[in-house]
Amino acid sequence: MAPRFLIVMGVAGCGKSTLAAALAERLGWPFLEGDSLHPPDNIAKMSAGIPLTDSDRLPWLQAIAARIDLWRASGGQAVVTCSALRRAYRDLIIDGRDDVHFVYLHAERALITARFAARQGHFMPASLIDSQFATFEPPTPDEPVLWVDVTHPLAVVVEAAVKLVG
Repeated sequence: MAPRFLIVMGVAGCGKSTLAAALAERLGWPFLEGDSLHPPDNIAKMSAGIPLTDSDRLPWLQAIAARIDLWRASGGQAVVTCSALRRAYRDLIIDGRDDVHFVYLHAERALITARFAARQGHFMPASLIDSQFATFEPPTPDEPVLWVDVTHPLAVVVEAAVKLVG
């Protein structure tokens, strides 16, 4: 089934929001910044430099899945950002939703770390980058994931993702 929902994933600082916004505009689909669905306690923890646990992330992941279900029920589609760091997180979001695919933004750790450090106005401090990489489980070939190298220009990355939709 062709994807109707693209989850732009990767560690913090990889460019999820930038790509997802551009991709949503190109496709004419709604865009959801997944971080907006974090419970206030999660935001407070991350703002204080405390990494989230799996149990912290569960309500957030469930909220993303629920939002997708609302769009699905009305025949919609969307581009959503979500780090989706572990296979279990991606499985929870997919869970029978064969129209959900992921766009994994990857690059060398040095580039991601530099981008992360350059971010301004985000609640997550640079001290959490190590926890992001420690938690991350790269997607495997059996997952519905398009791997995208973020060192390419944004327009190239957007077009690669558009091809996924068909």
